[in-house]
Amino acid sequence: MLQELSHMDRITQLQDEIQQLLMIMSTSIAYLTSRANFVQVSPHIPITKQRNPEKYDAPEIFEANKKELVTDLIRKAKQVEYLINSLPEPEPEELQAERLQRLEEEMQVANADYIQAMNRLKNLHAQVAELLRSMLSEINERLVQDDAEETLNDSEQAKQSMKWEKDANGDAFMV
Repeated sequence: MLQELSHMDRITQLQDEIQQLLMIMSTSIAYLTSRANFVQVSPHIPITKQRNPEKYDAPEIFEANKKELVTDLIRKAKQVEYLINSLPEPEPEELQAERLQRLEEEMQVANADYIQAMNRLKNLHAQVAELLRSMLSEINERLVQDDAEETLNDSEQAKQSMKWEKDANGDAFMV
C-alpha cells in the first residue's frame, strides 16, 4: 500500500512537471512570436510589414533569450524523462487479477463484519429504547399516583378545614 502511494506521488509529480513543461513551451512560443522582428526567408517573398523597434528585441538579446528558453525547455524535458523512467514497470495481468481477487475477498469480509455490527447496533438500540420506555412509564405511573394521593390529601384537608352548619330550614352551609 505504501509503495502504491509512493507511485502515486511520482505520478502526481510527473503531472506537475508536464504541466510546467507545457507552460514553458507556451511562454516560449508567445515570446518568440511577439518579440521577434520580421525577417525575409525567401528572396522571392518581400517583407511587407515592419514592427515598431520598441516591440521587438535587439538580435543579440533575442538570441540570448532564445538560448535561455531552450535551456529551460531541455532541463524540464529531462526532469520529465527522469520521472517517467523512475516509474515502476506495470505488473503482469495475472498478478493484478490475483491482487484484485484478494481485495475483493477482503472487501466481502469487511462488508459482512459491517452488516453484523449494524445488526448488533440495531439490537442494542432497540434494547436501550425499550429500557427507556419502561423507565419513563414507571416514572409516569409514580407521578400520576403521587398526584392522585396529593389531590386526595388536599381534598381531605379541605373537608376537615370546612365547617358546616345547618340553617333554620335544615339546609347545610359552609362557615
